[in-house]
Amino acid sequence: MRIAVNTRLLLKGKLEGIGWFTYQTLEKIVRNHPEHEYFFFFDRPYDPQFVFAPNVTPVVVHPQARHPVLFYLWFEWSIPPMLRKYKIDLFLSTDGYMSLSTKVPTCLVIHDLAFEHYPEHFVLAHKLYWRHYSPLFAKKAARIATVSTFSKNDITKHYGIDPSKIDVVYNGAHDEYRPLDAVTREEVKKKYADGCEYFVFAGALHPRKNIVNLLKAFVIFKKRQHTNMKLVIVGRPAWKYEEVEQMKADMPFKDEVKWVGYMNVDELSQVIGASYALVYASLFEGFGIPILEAMQCDVPSIVSNTSSMPEVAGDAALLVDPTNVEDIASKMHLMYKDEALRNKLIANARVQVKKFSWEKSAENLWQSMMKTMEAATK
Repeated sequence: MRIAVNTRLLLKGKLEGIGWFTYQTLEKIVRNHPEHEYFFFFDRPYDPQFVFAPNVTPVVVHPQARHPVLFYLWFEWSIPPMLRKYKIDLFLSTDGYMSLSTKVPTCLVIHDLAFEHYPEHFVLAHKLYWRHYSPLFAKKAARIATVSTFSKNDITKHYGIDPSKIDVVYNGAHDEYRPLDAVTREEVKKKYADGCEYFVFAGALHPRKNIVNLLKAFVIFKKRQHTNMKLVIVGRPAWKYEEVEQMKADMPFKDEVKWVGYMNVDELSQVIGASYALVYASLFEGFGIPILEAMQCDVPSIVSNTSSMPEVAGDAALLVDPTNVEDIASKMHLMYKDEALRNKLIANARVQVKKFSWEKSAENLWQSMMKTMEAATK
């Protein structure tokens, strides 16, 4: 079988949620199913690390697709001729976009419908594109994979898709995320948090991640607790970042917040692994990979009680209302004061984390791809 894959988010040094999903699942699918040919469609010069095996043919397809007009050109004008040229049997698209102008069976991965729930958080051009095309993509796809039962139900509700057409393919976490020894923990704390214990947040910094409420909650926590506890925020500024910048400049205890920017896996796994707890009060997630990364590191979490996050965290986290700053602050206080509770959450995490792995993700995505071919032959 000749399989084409949309790999435009495989970008060296810039892998985030969807990029990691693409990287981890494809690397394993290519390895586990070497009898097939794979054609990776990039929208710019690619890094050789993403050509996982001899049976992978990298293809650069222009133009670079980073704007709705270019999305349309890439998927509707550039991709269909490439699918014909390479005689593709199956097209896998891992980022929620696909071509409406091809008859090649498509397995579409839709990670979430955040733009349907929080349209105000997105740039107008992107929001309009997604709202118009996403329902069409969902109906056109021969098969849909998504990363949580919550997202499956959300796609069914919003777009009227038969749930039997949708497969749940959970995310995994990188093997680098694992418990740290005491010496390493102290070294990391000295490097990033002045040698102090710290809460950590990890993720791209945009409104849906709810950073402003996290900062407000941290201020309340610091006013109530005479402690040197820090807050370390890991991630690159994304869009609509202005309110965070204002809060960052004006907030009390601003010197107690450490902004460390984007980190590669080897650094981030240590920063999460040495933390006292993850605080992930995002407004909405299709999955929430940092929750899983923390569990793998034996780090307890405070996570939102919305969307997919309770599904991922199970009983290994304290749940909060992300719109309630007081609730976030009180859970930070509880995590800080109750060591027995913290240890219980860590023990629960060791059980919950066994539900997830990238190997399982890759196998489940492969099964969804095979169902795509079955659907196309009916």
